[in-house]
Amino acid sequence: MENFSINEIIELAIQIEKKGYTFYNKALERKNLSSNSAELLKKLRDDEIVHEQTFKRMRTKLNREEITLSGDWQEVSSYLRTISDSHIFSKTDAAIKLATSAYDEKELIENAIQFEKDTLLFFNSIYEKIEDQAVRKILKKIIEEEVLHVKKLKNLLTISDV
Repeated sequence: MENFSINEIIELAIQIEKKGYTFYNKALERKNLSSNSAELLKKLRDDEIVHEQTFKRMRTKLNREEITLSGDWQEVSSYLRTISDSHIFSKTDAAIKLATSAYDEKELIENAIQFEKDTLLFFNSIYEKIEDQAVRKILKKIIEEEVLHVKKLKNLLTISDV
């Protein structure tokens, strides 16, 4: 199994955010969304754009200096490949399919929760193995936002008729 470079990891993160945007944007086209769900999905969609831009800035930093990796990067890289291969949106049109084929609003929100959890696992794995403090600070902020996404989605399931 081929190992990822840090640049490939950043590209994967960008692609995850793009697929998240696609999922939320497609979900917003559904006619059976409650106003609470629609409002939250818009916020999550917009957050995906911000996260994508953040990762693009990180990639630009790579052009100026090398990001310091932990000593066991090969092992971590292999693990990250496994995570990315099993990610809920690993296939090209998976985001669109999950948004449009969800039976109801509850299933749609559950799919969003699973996506956010998979994303958290991926980003947290990177965070644990990056030594560069500036990059860790950025990743920590994104991880915290992803945790908030999960909490908000779970809260939506419990407080509404979803």
